[in-house]
Amino acid sequence: MRELDYGKIGLRIRQARKAKGWSQGAMAQTCGISMSFLGHIERGTRIMSMDTFAAICEVLGAKADELLWGIPEPTEASLSGMWGQAGTKGGDNDSYMMYTKIMKSVAEIMGGV
Repeated sequence: MRELDYGKIGLRIRQARKAKGWSQGAMAQTCGISMSFLGHIERGTRIMSMDTFAAICEVLGAKADELLWGIPEPTEASLSGMWGQAGTKGGDNDSYMMYTKIMKSVAEIMGGV
């Protein structure tokens, strides 16, 4: 099992916050935590509760995998690239479409999309 790197998690949270143009104070208030605590989270010097992490994910509109492990949500283009050239000679468009539907369903069941 991989160990969590709270410094990297904090960095990803900071990057997502800054990408939205938010100050620490504004985001902390929205999440219901102090600005000081958010600063500690972003530096990786304090561990947040699951409730706080869920609030941060929701406020940022980020998936847990993205913040925890740096795994962005795959785009349709990247899925198509992994599967092959769906709809072209040698591609299997029906299989690709079924695969995409299954993966989206799994993501919904697991609390994603």
